[in-house]
Amino acid sequence: MTDNYEFEEEDFDTQFNGQTIKRVLAQTKPHWQMVVGFLFFISMVAFLESANTYVGKQIIDEGIIPGDTEALTRFIVIYALLIVLQSIGVYGFIVLAGKLGETVQYDLRKQMFDKLQDLSFSYFDKTPVGWVMSRVTSDSQRIGELVSWGLLDVTWALTRILSSFVFMLLINWQLALIVALVIPILLVVAAQFKKKILVEYRQVRKMNSKITGAYNENITGVRVTKALVREKANLAEFSGLTGQMYDAGYRAAWLSALFLPVVQLISAIAIGAIALFGGWQVELGNMTIGGIQAFIFYVTFMLWPIQELARVYAEMQNAVASAERVFSLIDSEPEIQDRPDAIEVDSIAGDIIFDHVDFYYEEDKPVLSDFNLKVKPGETIALVGPTGAGKSTIVNLLTRFYEPKGGQIIMAGHDYQDLTQHTIQSRIGVVLQTPHLFSGTIRENIRYGRLDATDDDIVDAAKLAGAHEFIITLKDGYDEEVGEGGNLLSVGQKQLISLARAVLTQPEIFIMDEATSSVDTLTEALIQRGMETLMQNSTSFVIAHRLSTIKRANRILVIEDGRIAEAGSHAELIRARGHYYDLYTRQFREERRAAIGTDGHRPLGPALAT
Repeated sequence: MTDNYEFEEEDFDTQFNGQTIKRVLAQTKPHWQMVVGFLFFISMVAFLESANTYVGKQIIDEGIIPGDTEALTRFIVIYALLIVLQSIGVYGFIVLAGKLGETVQYDLRKQMFDKLQDLSFSYFDKTPVGWVMSRVTSDSQRIGELVSWGLLDVTWALTRILSSFVFMLLINWQLALIVALVIPILLVVAAQFKKKILVEYRQVRKMNSKITGAYNENITGVRVTKALVREKANLAEFSGLTGQMYDAGYRAAWLSALFLPVVQLISAIAIGAIALFGGWQVELGNMTIGGIQAFIFYVTFMLWPIQELARVYAEMQNAVASAERVFSLIDSEPEIQDRPDAIEVDSIAGDIIFDHVDFYYEEDKPVLSDFNLKVKPGETIALVGPTGAGKSTIVNLLTRFYEPKGGQIIMAGHDYQDLTQHTIQSRIGVVLQTPHLFSGTIRENIRYGRLDATDDDIVDAAKLAGAHEFIITLKDGYDEEVGEGGNLLSVGQKQLISLARAVLTQPEIFIMDEATSSVDTLTEALIQRGMETLMQNSTSFVIAHRLSTIKRANRILVIEDGRIAEAGSHAELIRARGHYYDLYTRQFREERRAAIGTDGHRPLGPALAT
């Protein structure tokens, strides 16, 4: 559903070597006090369960059968005390398990969010939003559950197995050895199942990422879908994705469902053998009635946790598949990084030089080749030309969202790769063709450009941008909510707020990327006035859709196929009657025809040479 390619995420090795689990558990290291308390309480509960069974044996053998009331009372009191301690332990481990799981989720989401702030634009060009959202939400949740409830189940099961085996040895060591023979068989069975289950759960997580991405694209692009009547085609594509996830999920569920009955069958055979041997021991007088009853309970206590471990193991495969994808995001390295010796400078004002710059997004498709340009401080440069010519690439390189593949860009007398990214980007103001506002108020969105700005600074910036007049007409003024993405405002209003945000930063370099192409004529005039105010103190780059907005630029560059086809002022280029003249006159005629078609009158247009 993406425009130029289908995103394929990394395939992970099917071998489960425990490295991912180790890394997941390493997330608990900063919270070791919680982990210690959690393990203590769950181990205590598991041991007390086994101890209670032994006390139950004593109640039968020393209290009920001989009719010893005093012994019966004593053991009942001990049993009750153990139950109270067990209840305290259950409360403790549930509280700590929940807190530990939520803390690990918080840490992972913060690590991912921090990484997303550092990654370069090229990462987001290649990675669907749905893939990222799936990592941050559902995958981190599964890891949190693995750390808390998965660790809980494993600790409880191992402690219960060990404590049960110790008490069985005290009752009858021969019978205990029979039970010990069952455990390796169960482990072999688990080894046969684990690889196949892991493969299917990895496929489930992979398909979940694609489905999340499809959801995101269809929701955000719903207007296009409706306009092009794409509902059935999109539904077919989506059904294909969900069908693949269903198949993988069904196979994983089938294997998990088969795993447990196999374990239970082996357990039933073991219990039958133990009951037969135990009954024989009772007849020989080697075991008591309470002992055989306790032994059967212990066998159940051992085999039930093993079955639980089988269930946890199946769920662990799912969590490991999620963890691999979370860590793949955390391990991603930004394509653009500051050099170890990068420097901060107080200003980047000065000549800007593109020196034999080469750039491409795909290696075999060059966008700029041997591109050269020198811009003087305070100069306004307009970039015009057909779509795909390289205009946006030039300003993206200037902002260092991307870096040249060859040549260099000079700022403030330095190769700009010798400067920190913060030095450059904090001194550049950008207004995009499609402005983005964040949920919150108008005041908060303007202040986003400079967090230490006062309310007076915000109002001054809005006035300079031409936004103040419409803001004060709103019910709540500067405290008006803009909605998600600014959807409660018009495109023109969003653009004016975006311009005010840029004005507030007082940039040394100002970039307008077709900022007036989607607004009406009146709003365009307001934006134009705000631009002129801002450009007085900045070196400016303007990508223009409407050529009438750039006539006052110091230089207009006509970009074609990644090179400068023409350069000069508006008047110079009109007189030259070249590429710019053709673009300008063509657009003028189109606007003239549109105006005549609207009101039937011939408009009065400006002379071409002005």
